[in-house]
Amino acid sequence: MELVIQIIAGLIGGNAAGAGAKNLSLGTAGNSVVGGVGGLLGGLLTNMMAGGGAGIDLSNLDIGALAQAIGGGGIGGAILTVIAGMVKKALVK
Repeated sequence: MELVIQIIAGLIGGNAAGAGAKNLSLGTAGNSVVGGVGGLLGGLLTNMMAGGGAGIDLSNLDIGALAQAIGGGGIGGAILTVIAGMVKKALVK
């Protein structure tokens, strides 16, 4: 369940980053795909940093784990979307 939450948060974070930085936007589909991947990676990274390891334990799905999944996924999606936008912009030149 956490993985789905992380991907959805990444989708939202990626599209928010694309809307906020128009010059780095990859389009709606691009922002969504990159944001989803970034959300997954960001969520897993925050889970590992919190001591949970890479595994997902559904028995510990409390409000803290939910906030961690949403925060890590959203931030990871936004960061990866901005990075991909900067790479795309650099390659176009």
